[in-house]
Amino acid sequence: MSTATQSSLPTTRKPIDWWRWAGRFTILLLLIFTVLPMLWMVLTSIKSQFAALQYPPQWWPAEPTLNNYWRLINPADSIGREFLRYFWNSFYVSLITTILGVVVAVPAAYAFSRFRFPGRTFLFFTVLVRNMFPAVVFLMPLFLLMRWMGLVNTHGSLILTYLTFGLPLSIWLLKGFFDNIPIQLEQAARIDGATRFQAFLLIVMPLSTPGIIATSIFSFIGAWNEYVYAYTFLSKQESMTLPVGIQRFFTEFATDWPGLMAATFLMSVPVVVLFLVLQKYFVRALTEGAVKH
Repeated sequence: MSTATQSSLPTTRKPIDWWRWAGRFTILLLLIFTVLPMLWMVLTSIKSQFAALQYPPQWWPAEPTLNNYWRLINPADSIGREFLRYFWNSFYVSLITTILGVVVAVPAAYAFSRFRFPGRTFLFFTVLVRNMFPAVVFLMPLFLLMRWMGLVNTHGSLILTYLTFGLPLSIWLLKGFFDNIPIQLEQAARIDGATRFQAFLLIVMPLSTPGIIATSIFSFIGAWNEYVYAYTFLSKQESMTLPVGIQRFFTEFATDWPGLMAATFLMSVPVVVLFLVLQKYFVRALTEGAVKH
């Protein structure tokens, strides 16, 4: 076929996928909606107090400074000592809550997934009933209970409370992962002489690692960001967690906006690092479950 004949042939255009472009545009808008507040927070954190209160506001500060961050991580500064103490309190409470939550949720979810016992379905949905109510409904009853137990102004009150709220979701998520693991794998291990516990430890646990990691991330973030119960149960300054402790930057006459933004940014660092390190496990857990079928 000659070149002239090829050029005379009509060319077919691929139809525009409007749904795909609409989805891309929506994602772009959501990305801008998410990034802009974070960008403004970072830019404010490198401003001076005078520059942060200027009107009209400037996006990029004329004289950027990292002094606000240095004050927060400097143990020689009073604000730095307080911030590092709050940071450690939040990390300690979140870590212990996550560990205990996984230790309790894994066998509970496995029992719901593998065993058949009277009232199993009713009990499983009863565990989820708590999530039907807002957390503030349980504020006063839990405070009275913690006061009766002598746990007010202790981190134990927060750990118990976060376990109460985090376990239902953890059990529900992990049960789904255990359901996706073929029971024939455990039966084959039992035939080869393994006990049920050995089959669970050597077969089920490695296959459910993405689900356990995803559950741990949800549990850690929930405890790390919680404010209402930490504000109610903790009144002593040395025991406060970070969401409550950053109120230090709110004063009676003026708010230290650069210091507040710097503290908020540093508060988000552990969560971001956690996602970056465990991203592949988290994505795998959300997309495919424990195993592929």
